[in-house]
Amino acid sequence: MIPCNPTRKRLIAYDAEAYKMRNTVERRFNKLKHFRRIATRFDRRAVHFLSFLQIAAAMLWMR
Repeated sequence: MIPCNPTRKRLIAYDAEAYKMRNTVERRFNKLKHFRRIATRFDRRAVHFLSFLQIAAAMLWMR
């Protein structure tokens, strides 16, 4: 759940740690989508797609 506006009269509780982890995962997926080959899914076979996904993830990790 996304945290509500602090000016709201009745605040809704949320898990801050789960929100941080969710945000981190979403940012990683967005960085992977910058690789055109992944975003448009050029590879027809799942094995080739997965291998390039692993290469892209390694490239992002090494930055």
